[in-house]
Amino acid sequence: MTVGLLLFGVFVLVTGIQLFYYLYFFRRLAFYKNPPPRSQSLQHPVSVVICARDEAANLAQNLPTVLEQQYPTTHEVIVVNDNSFDESRYLLGDLQKQHRKLNIIDLTQEAKLIDGKKFPLSVGIKEARHEVLLLTDADCAPASENWMYKMQDAFGPGVEVALGYGAYIKQPGLLNKLIRFETFHTALQYLSYALAGKPYMGVGRNLAYRRGTFFRNKGFASINHVPSGDDDLFINKVATRDNTTVVLDPEAFTLSLPKQTWTDWVRQKTRHYTTGKYYKKSHQAWLGLYTLSFMLFYPLFAASLIFYDWRWALIPLLVRIGVQAIVWDKAMKRLKEADLYPWFVLLDLWMFIYYIIFAPTLWKRPRKSWK
Repeated sequence: MTVGLLLFGVFVLVTGIQLFYYLYFFRRLAFYKNPPPRSQSLQHPVSVVICARDEAANLAQNLPTVLEQQYPTTHEVIVVNDNSFDESRYLLGDLQKQHRKLNIIDLTQEAKLIDGKKFPLSVGIKEARHEVLLLTDADCAPASENWMYKMQDAFGPGVEVALGYGAYIKQPGLLNKLIRFETFHTALQYLSYALAGKPYMGVGRNLAYRRGTFFRNKGFASINHVPSGDDDLFINKVATRDNTTVVLDPEAFTLSLPKQTWTDWVRQKTRHYTTGKYYKKSHQAWLGLYTLSFMLFYPLFAASLIFYDWRWALIPLLVRIGVQAIVWDKAMKRLKEADLYPWFVLLDLWMFIYYIIFAPTLWKRPRKSWK
């Protein structure tokens, strides 16, 4: 067997692995259909929990959209003001005078030996009065006034976790497109895996679970040593095939302002990726195989072009691009990111570079700050 034939054979194998992920996992999100309306609508009492540190500007802009949700059933909005030095306390006090459902918790001391966001979030959950917890961040705004209703409506019998989509606001510029594409690509994975019965993470920008689930699993006790992970690591621990659902109605999305500089974005993603090493081994294996096959795809294509036969090398490439084009088109429309689709080939090449950039973060120690 020649070296060229061997390289081409490995290229075909890697392409097959990629196609497996697209046809077994990702098609589930791409071709997902919202369930038909229930004959009797569910309306649970809801506690929205938001943690904020020096977020006065974001709270002023986004908190009113949470407080003014169209949800007639009992609910509350808890804001945990975590040792802020800005004017958050006064802003929240003014808003509380206008909205009786706003509950403010002021933390004035740092938690010892518990880094990150987990302590303030635990305090907010402990103080919550209702079973269904709906979590978001101070820099997020619901995409509609029906966000609360749509998210809580997922909690039918046996459901303990509901995964939502936290989108970023569309703005001009390359950085904005890359941030939104990476967010789409991450959602393509965790939402598709959940639909396939293998939920492994959620995002704190738009996430719901039962208060009883939190306390039954002893909250964040097993992951308090990790600054991040209040969303993905907790969901990785408690979510199962039978207790987890997804909410893909566009009215249930949240919108956030993305980072405005490359440095801030790289710092944010570096912090996020340091938690992956703590996922369940089976999830690490599924995610690792996809990432590895992605990273090998283009180098093996180039090697097959050079050392084998360019005509044969084009066949796996075109098959993958064809399947990818269909799946990404449907999935981007589902998540309201359709403006990215004309760039999908270039964005796919970018993901190859992206993985190379961020692969070393898997071995870095997590930063202690949660902001």
